[in-house]
Amino acid sequence: MGRKFWLPLSAALSVGVLLGCNKGDQASQSADSTARNLTLAPTDSSAQMRDVPAPNEQPSTPTREAPRTTTPKRTTPPKVTTPPPAPTEFTVGSGTGIALTANDSITTRSAKAGDPFTATVSESVRDRTGRIVIPAGSTVSGTIEAADPAPNPRASGKLVLSVTSVVVRGRTYTVNATVESKDTIMVGRGVTGADAAKTGGGAAAGAIAGRILGKNKKGAIIGGVLGGAAGAVAASRSRDVDVVLPKGASIQIRLNDPITVSAR
Repeated sequence: MGRKFWLPLSAALSVGVLLGCNKGDQASQSADSTARNLTLAPTDSSAQMRDVPAPNEQPSTPTREAPRTTTPKRTTPPKVTTPPPAPTEFTVGSGTGIALTANDSITTRSAKAGDPFTATVSESVRDRTGRIVIPAGSTVSGTIEAADPAPNPRASGKLVLSVTSVVVRGRTYTVNATVESKDTIMVGRGVTGADAAKTGGGAAAGAIAGRILGKNKKGAIIGGVLGGAAGAVAASRSRDVDVVLPKGASIQIRLNDPITVSAR
């Protein structure tokens, strides 16, 4: 009886021990399973990863790219070129030649020193840029400095001119210039009483010589004729010859000083 009771009790203890071991193993397995579940928990690959800054490291601020702005193209307006102001004066320099034509005939037979004369500009005078300073047709005034006929055909007379002013668009301007040339001609006057007087009275001397040689009136007449003829020849050789500048003749002058005239 006592042995039969021990056997069931031993079996019960064994079963309890086994059950306790099983429960402990199950608890241990449950704990391991929980640890494995915690340790090997699947991570969500879709979750955003966040970097944790290291100690003493300031978190970096993400650089934002500035928005691109389109600058409108500026249309440059066309440059407006302002023309330079029109000149108010024109100047022609010294050394410039000016062609003139005589307005009237000038002769040493009647002209005297100090008499005035006029001429016309025959070709427009331009400055260095080509602008007309003195237009053709302008009137030039001057003075006769000397008017001396030639004492004989073998000599030359003297006709000296000087210009003093020019009129441009109604205004008068002083001119300092030299007359370089002029188209003059020599014109004989023929034998005159004044020419005969220059021979020392050739006709009277011939008459006296004839009277002496012929010792008669006829001789005196012949001598007078011969003497008169000789006197005429002598007078023709000593007659005055005038210097004449015909109307329309060319006169060439050259400026000694520049001339500045108004553009209007």
